[in-house]
Amino acid sequence: MTDLRNAPATNGRHADYLASSEMIDYQHPRVQEFLTAYRGDTRDDVATARNLFEFVRDSIAHSWDIQSERVTAKASEALEHREGICYAKTHLLAALLRGSGIPSGICYQRLTLEDTPESGYCVHSLNTVYLKSLDRWIRLDARGNKPGVDAQFSLTEERLAFNVRPELGECDYLVNYAEPHPLVVETLMRHDDCRVMVSTGLPTSLATL
Repeated sequence: MTDLRNAPATNGRHADYLASSEMIDYQHPRVQEFLTAYRGDTRDDVATARNLFEFVRDSIAHSWDIQSERVTAKASEALEHREGICYAKTHLLAALLRGSGIPSGICYQRLTLEDTPESGYCVHSLNTVYLKSLDRWIRLDARGNKPGVDAQFSLTEERLAFNVRPELGECDYLVNYAEPHPLVVETLMRHDDCRVMVSTGLPTSLATL
């Protein structure tokens, strides 16, 4: 399995990570309007990636943190409502990066809900980003910081929202998906209350698919 922290993607062309799609809908007028206003310096992919990451991390609320009922799924929805759980925020960051000409994908982690195996598990989403100037992929987690969570943009040591603990059954799924996992999309589509979704409806593993 490719380690995305140290190697280029092997399961897709870079064009796959620049495409607009149903969930990563950067051709939507709302996303295009944002990108036009943003006007990042596309000659500097590192600065652009950092700025867009920090925008999604800090300016798009995590729906669970604010106890919102709203479920956003598409990038354009998360941008419109300025909220989403990690899945929607990942779709938005991928859309903004792709719309800026920077390849971006999605990868996942399996995490405990409350720091013990007995509490159960959930699948968490984060982004992969290909920086042409460095000729490598990095992982970024725009979930949103809070006490105990301090994700940062870093080109050296990864600073993600969560570090997996294998001894608790947690793991990194180091697969660089060009599109959101079908199980994640299905989860978002079948819920109309975010609080219920996060409490009882998140996927617990991707191992069976």
